[in-house]
Amino acid sequence: MDEVTDATFAGEVLESDVPVIVEFGAPWCRPCKAIEPALAAIAEGSGGRLRLVKLDIDSNLRTPSRYGVLSVPTVILFQGGEPRETVVGARPRGQFEQAWARWLG
Repeated sequence: MDEVTDATFAGEVLESDVPVIVEFGAPWCRPCKAIEPALAAIAEGSGGRLRLVKLDIDSNLRTPSRYGVLSVPTVILFQGGEPRETVVGARPRGQFEQAWARWLG
């Protein structure tokens, strides 16, 4: 999973030609690590229709604040430079798939 920062967020996420799933997390966050395989599987199974990145909230304070991220993990799907769907907390893969069904085909 690629990492983005406050400095690269606009170019990597907001200006992306495809929807981007952003996992807002932290290295110490066990629930974040627990959901990463499910997120990776969803992105891989999308056939290139979605991209997955993560942002470390401890090292990058501006972006999480801008999008109201108050707890981790928070996962936001961005499309066309805007947040479209947010899932907060460690959830089963099916809940992520349901939330993003319209982007998964």
